[in-house]
Amino acid sequence: MPEEQMNSANRPTSLDGRTYHVETKRGEVSNRIITVGDPQRAHAISQHLDTILMTKQSHRGFLTITGLYKQLPVSIVAIGMGSPMMDFFVRETRMVVDGPLAIIRFGSCGSIISGAQTGDIIIGDGAFGITRNYAYFDDASEKDAYVLWPNVDADTLLTEGVVNEMVQGVGAQRVFRGLVGNADSFYGSQGRPGADFYDANEGLLDRVRKEFPQAAALEMESHMLFHLARVSTGRKGDEPQSVRAACALMVFADREGNSFISPEMSRQMTKVASLALLDALVKDMPTQAGLHPAEGSVWQNNL
Repeated sequence: MPEEQMNSANRPTSLDGRTYHVETKRGEVSNRIITVGDPQRAHAISQHLDTILMTKQSHRGFLTITGLYKQLPVSIVAIGMGSPMMDFFVRETRMVVDGPLAIIRFGSCGSIISGAQTGDIIIGDGAFGITRNYAYFDDASEKDAYVLWPNVDADTLLTEGVVNEMVQGVGAQRVFRGLVGNADSFYGSQGRPGADFYDANEGLLDRVRKEFPQAAALEMESHMLFHLARVSTGRKGDEPQSVRAACALMVFADREGNSFISPEMSRQMTKVASLALLDALVKDMPTQAGLHPAEGSVWQNNL
């Protein structure tokens, strides 16, 4: 339950400016952000920081860790799963941070291309949406049980930085690129067969591959992240884009070979890959010029 009174129904923040879901305020989140789903992964990444300056757990399940990496502020935010959680995170972070945001999603995925095995890294050049067409299950005139939404590109410069650092960190043979399918569920909308529910998803993966030949992975967050970055242009859409985004996804489920990652492999690859992403962030934003001011921030006395 919320611990503080919110001052608005449309843009709920507390009296001291703390957002409702993520529960962070000005000066607690950096312009450089790695976002993950799993809070354990956030804690694992934070072990690479020079100093941890703040850890905040919200009543809605968001975990924010802010510290210094190579003497620059960096935040790691665990959001849970799904597009709504990504929406909460990006919008509420934008509310409390001045200056441009660079956000890298480091998540898990299912690979749908040959060669990408468990533990490998797939970097998304863009992401498209896959949502269940609820009308199909009640209306015989509906043609498709699933809606495929157009691709949204990742930020080119940030993505190239991620690729370069990841190749150096884990090796070129473990790095793949392509488009990411952002489904609205783990099961039906990702074409997983099941006996308990009528999902009408036979042939869904074939359709995905046909409409998006560069599709490499399926997950549940990147399309929303890339979409929000694309429309971070102010209420009227006439301002410069203020959010840039990229994603690097570890293969947990090899859909081609029907295998799942081991806990040890996940730990090993998280350690190496997260260093690459931290290096990509600080090289992308090498100074604090034009970013959130130090005064009043958790890093005020540490730069």
